[in-house]
Amino acid sequence: MVDEAQSHSQVAQLTTAVAVGLVLLFLTRPLQYLPNAVLSAVVFLIGLKLVDVAHMKEIWRLRKDEFWVAAITAVVVVCVGVEQGIVLAIVLSLILHVRRHYEPRDAVVAWGADGAVVLQPARPGTVTEPGLVIYRFGVGLFYANAERLSEEVTGLVDGDAPPRWVVLDADAIDDVDYTGGKTLAELADQLAARGIVFAVADASDALRQELDRFGVTERIGPSRYFESVDAARAAFHAS
Repeated sequence: MVDEAQSHSQVAQLTTAVAVGLVLLFLTRPLQYLPNAVLSAVVFLIGLKLVDVAHMKEIWRLRKDEFWVAAITAVVVVCVGVEQGIVLAIVLSLILHVRRHYEPRDAVVAWGADGAVVLQPARPGTVTEPGLVIYRFGVGLFYANAERLSEEVTGLVDGDAPPRWVVLDADAIDDVDYTGGKTLAELADQLAARGIVFAVADASDALRQELDRFGVTERIGPSRYFESVDAARAAFHAS
């Protein structure tokens, strides 16, 4: 039994040696690409596991613009390189950020019959109630969207029956740059020249300090700042 086992082992070793010899003699060139192929397969499988399909579906459902940024970045990383993909992701994200701020979600604030707040499109002639316009600007005010704010407020007060008060709902305005601050100051002067009261509601302390520096407070007066749109509305009724 021992001799038979040794015989089988020797045959197996001989067969292995012959196979290795044949591979080394005749199959060296085709097998030279095997390490790259194996490595590529490993990297590919790892890459597939890194793709969070469920997360991508959620992004698609909630924010389609951000989904396309993620998808384009992934393609560039796979086809070009990781560094190029990271740079592209940063550039696309900045473009998306500027686009959102360039087209803010602005509206005219009103109240329904049941007392609930209603946001109306900021179109010429739209009012909160007769004589009052509460205008909500949905993002920070800077050079790319300052003209939009000025044009929309001007459109809201133009007409045969301009409002007596215009209140800027600043709840969503987290920052004002130089152009935005100067635009608000000029707008305050224009409204004052037409006999329209300009007020600001729900401004943060940081925003209030910026408006002080840009001269907006000097033009409208400290009493024209209100804690909320409800307080501004009450002051309008009291006037």
